[in-house]
Amino acid sequence: MTTLAQKRKLQRFWLVAILIMSLAGVVGLVLNALAKKISYFYYPSDVIPKDRTVRLGGLVSEGSLIKIAHEQSRYVQFNIEDENHQKIMVRYKGLLPDLFREGQGIIAEGKLLDDGVFEARQILAKHDENYLPLEIAQKIKAKGLWKVSQSAQP
Repeated sequence: MTTLAQKRKLQRFWLVAILIMSLAGVVGLVLNALAKKISYFYYPSDVIPKDRTVRLGGLVSEGSLIKIAHEQSRYVQFNIEDENHQKIMVRYKGLLPDLFREGQGIIAEGKLLDDGVFEARQILAKHDENYLPLEIAQKIKAKGLWKVSQSAQP
C-alpha cells in the first residue's frame, strides 16, 4: 500500500514530466519553423542547394540584362557573376529596384531550378557606392579580396 506522501510525490513527478515534454515539443516546433525561414548567402561559384530558398549575391554581368514580354507574363533575365567569373542566370518577374543596373552588386533571393536558372522572388540592390552588405563584406575579406575605395577612407 502506498501512503499519501508517496501518491503526491508520484503525481508531482508526472506533472513535471508532462510539463518538460510539452516545453520540449514547443521548442522543437519553434526551431523547425525558424529553420525553414533561414536564408543562406551564396556566390555563383559556390555549390547552391536546390531544395531551399537561398540568397545569391554578386555583380550583374555587363550586357546580360534581357527584358522579356510574352502575352501572359513579363520578366527580366540576367547573369550574376562573382570574382571568379562564374555566372548564374537569374530570372525575375516583378519590378526591379531603382538602383539596379549592369555592373551593380545585388542579392537575389529565390531558388535554383533543375535547369540551372535561379528563379528570384526578390532582388536587393546596394544603396550607394559605399554600401556593402555585411555578409558580402565578410566573404570578400575572408578571401583576401577586400579593397577600400578612396571615398570610403577617412
